[in-house]
Amino acid sequence: MRPSKRDELVREALKVFYRGGFHATGMDALVAATGISKTTMFKHFSSKEELILAVLRLRDENFRNWIIRRVEELAKTPRGRMLALFDVLAEWFDQPDFRGCMFIKASAEFQEADHPIHVQSAEHKRLLFKYFDGLARQAGADQPSDLARQLLLLKEGSIIAKHMGYEADPAGDAKAAAQILLERSLGPVSKAA
Repeated sequence: MRPSKRDELVREALKVFYRGGFHATGMDALVAATGISKTTMFKHFSSKEELILAVLRLRDENFRNWIIRRVEELAKTPRGRMLALFDVLAEWFDQPDFRGCMFIKASAEFQEADHPIHVQSAEHKRLLFKYFDGLARQAGADQPSDLARQLLLLKEGSIIAKHMGYEADPAGDAKAAAQILLERSLGPVSKAA
């Protein structure tokens, strides 16, 4: 099925916003980069913010599906999947178009906690937390929510370190810290695991 003009616009706008940011990318830049006229844009979206929300929903769906699929391909146990997160991050960091986390950027540009764009960005993080909280529970963690939050803090820190370029192997360093957290929460890895 051929994608609709609206879907095409959202996909192209995602690339443009990811490269250039939200406030810095004006409607003229979107028109130039996407080849879609302002009239057509405003036919599908009543405002730039509405387009940004659609972009964030698409990015959330694509990125979360990718990261969870890769984690589950790389490891079969809940404990292994929690560590595999950092291997998946390393894959993402090695992509030539890596420019950091779109949701961190969006929440930084739209800082009011009740702004719809900030809320959408926080929802992405909440959904990732829900997945890793479930893994921590399946693994038998004493305090699964604490473990999930700690792992995701390592994830966020490694993304920022990679984006800013001040760390040689942020995913590897975060994985080493995650192993310590997992041992503290779950005990050492048994030979059977």
